[in-house]
Amino acid sequence: MAVEDQKLEVIRKVLAKAERAATAQEATAYNAKATEMMARHGVDTALLAATGAKQDRITERRIAMTDPYSTEKSQLASWVGSALSCKGVRHPGARRGTVDGITLFGYESDLQRAEMLFTSLLLQATRQVVAQRPPYWSDESTTAFRRTWLVGFAREVHRRLASAEHAAAERHESAAPSQGPSVALVLADRRTAVDTAFEQQFSGLRKARPRRLSGSGFASGADAGRRADLGGGRLAGNRRQLDR
Repeated sequence: MAVEDQKLEVIRKVLAKAERAATAQEATAYNAKATEMMARHGVDTALLAATGAKQDRITERRIAMTDPYSTEKSQLASWVGSALSCKGVRHPGARRGTVDGITLFGYESDLQRAEMLFTSLLLQATRQVVAQRPPYWSDESTTAFRRTWLVGFAREVHRRLASAEHAAAERHESAAPSQGPSVALVLADRRTAVDTAFEQQFSGLRKARPRRLSGSGFASGADAGRRADLGGGRLAGNRRQLDR
């Protein structure tokens, strides 16, 4: 546990450098390094658990959501979790179209990474979305624009995280192809175990219908997602509510 905590602390320090970087290029370099380290840490933990050197059980973790944009926030949490081999269940709020929280289900180490990243990404999204407005020539509402902006942000973050996870697995396999169990097999077995346990725990759940959003902020949000810090800077900070 001490070694694991040290690795996570190193990642936090790299992210702190990214936040203090003088230029966008420097920040991007630090963020890319932190993302790579986080993905590699996930692979290392999975392999240790597979050999019995570490205990890593399947469990669940509930994350509360607040309005406004609670549905979009829950989508961000769900997609972050999905990229890290976790499954998500949304809990409807008291008002129609809102979400009270999301339960992420998966291995404890992956849940830790997912919640860490979601906390950071929510703060980043908060700082940016409050400044978003539809084009001045449009009669589109600010709320509609911001909803699609957040969806675009979450979709791009998911793509980047999934890509980083895949790359980390491939690098580990190519570096030591004959040492220990196959990385691909270990990760596939973990996903299967999570899927099986999830079906047993949440049998009978219905999938939500696809949402149709009318706003035009998706592309702008995706661009912000491409620049987002994927490592969880300022993790001790509280989750802030997105302003209207």
